[in-house]
Amino acid sequence: MAANSTSATSPVTPSGQASAAPAASSSAFAALGLRPELLRALAEQGYDTPTPIQAQGVPAVLSGRDVLGAAQTGTGKTAAFTLPMLQTIAAMPADKQRPVRGLVMTPTRELCVQVEESVRTYGKYIGVRSTAIFGGVGMGNQFDALRRGPRIVVATPGRLLDHISQRSIDLSNVSFVVLDEADRMLDMGFIHDIKRLFAMLPKARQTLLFSATFSPEIRKLASSFLRDPVSIEVAPRNSTAQMVTQTAHRVDKDAKRQVLSHLIRTRGWSQVLVFTKTKHGANRLAELLEKDGITADAIHGNKSQNQRQRALNRFKDGEVTALVATDVAARGIDISLLPIVVNYDLPNVPEDYVHRIGRTARAGASGEAVSLVSGEDRPLLAAIEALMKRTIPMRPLEGFVPAAGTTDASSDEGITRRPDVSGRGGRGGRGEASASDTRGAGSRSGQGRGGQGRSGSSGAGQSRGGDARGAQPGAGAARGGRSGDGRSQSPRPPGTRAEGQRGDGVRSGAPRGDGVRSPAPRPESGGRPQWASDPARRNAPTAAPVARRPAAVPALLRARPHDAETHSGGSDSSV
Repeated sequence: MAANSTSATSPVTPSGQASAAPAASSSAFAALGLRPELLRALAEQGYDTPTPIQAQGVPAVLSGRDVLGAAQTGTGKTAAFTLPMLQTIAAMPADKQRPVRGLVMTPTRELCVQVEESVRTYGKYIGVRSTAIFGGVGMGNQFDALRRGPRIVVATPGRLLDHISQRSIDLSNVSFVVLDEADRMLDMGFIHDIKRLFAMLPKARQTLLFSATFSPEIRKLASSFLRDPVSIEVAPRNSTAQMVTQTAHRVDKDAKRQVLSHLIRTRGWSQVLVFTKTKHGANRLAELLEKDGITADAIHGNKSQNQRQRALNRFKDGEVTALVATDVAARGIDISLLPIVVNYDLPNVPEDYVHRIGRTARAGASGEAVSLVSGEDRPLLAAIEALMKRTIPMRPLEGFVPAAGTTDASSDEGITRRPDVSGRGGRGGRGEASASDTRGAGSRSGQGRGGQGRSGSSGAGQSRGGDARGAQPGAGAARGGRSGDGRSQSPRPPGTRAEGQRGDGVRSGAPRGDGVRSPAPRPESGGRPQWASDPARRNAPTAAPVARRPAAVPALLRARPHDAETHSGGSDSSV
């Protein structure tokens, strides 16, 4: 049974002792070498059988080894490091100064609170004081809590650095360090703070890293913080819980809100966690759902901790049907028996999808994850499927199927091929184009790529020209791009032919693709420039073309957006 779930409760005798049944069933935990005080707390919570990550992780930590632990969401990773840490610290000799012995760092405030609650729950009878320090609230109460001498501190990196600068906490005696949701803690949003904090810690320490996802890059980085670690993997890498039913619906981007309202109403969803990419989007969606008559609230990094906690409590208590969240709620938030998770926007980072849908189907329960996929989301969906090594079924929604021919209806990675107004032209006649047909778009071109600087006018026009973007929009026979579709605004005298034009867009009295004008035609040459009849000059190299604009970087290759959801410096950016 997962350690963070409260769905199962064992009977308790009037004296406060757990009844015989759960006490006897705790023998499975006793086999891990845990103390009776911890077994008693576990029995009171109804936990009788350790999960795979607990069965392997607890003995490894008790043996003093560093641990890199990976397990699916909702499988009790918190207990896997909390139980042995409590037992080890409780066995340490008493010290009048009561120094901090255990440090747990989390990426979000909510997870910080939740982990510290687990420490207090499991350590109820073992006499180890703990406290949580995080941003979004005043520091006064945290100063008081630290003065009382907690032996275990659970913290977010930003607020922990604040207390260090205020000299309200001393890390020189820490013997246990835990990074919960370690992959997020070691990404670019936190890594600089983590390195600063580890530099302040004793060299002789035990370090534990736990998460549901570890990319190869994060594993390599994690090795720099660990000493001869034990690697524990109880499920395929980056896999999701088997009890989560995953489906996707292809919809128009502009119809997503209507689709979400429709699903909530028609399927009778009473509690649904909805993920968006941005904080503004979360606020906006919550407002629109309220207008649709669906009680909703939003939670994200721009809200104070009190506002976030209030929204989360209302959701847990059933006062709110839809909680709209950014990925601040994707890590470690435990909502008992949450039935539905909706990906209103797919995440840019595939691993975040695993953590999002891990909010449902926790502790062996079942759950459903629904993704609304527009055309521009198709590459993100492909990356998620590649990470999980499985295909998410795509099911149409009656009444919301994207119209044919739209980007959202396209099955080719969500990209609809548009008319080729500035791209590769067809094979034209050999120099038979008239003055009115000389387009950089290539309607009569000799294999010219108007959009990429190849001329589309010459009958033998296969020569490469300058940049497709001329200095004057709409001018230039070889000009590509969108403006004016490359149509010349300076027609040649009647009767002239296109056979003398150069592939680089140099033409009579008209700008080249690179914006350089050629000499005006001389009347005695019949409208043709003098160099057109001079083979040496006609074949001379032209001015260097303007460098092409770099292609846009695909969304999947961009750095993770760091909004205010991740720490980026300052006194308290940790969430």
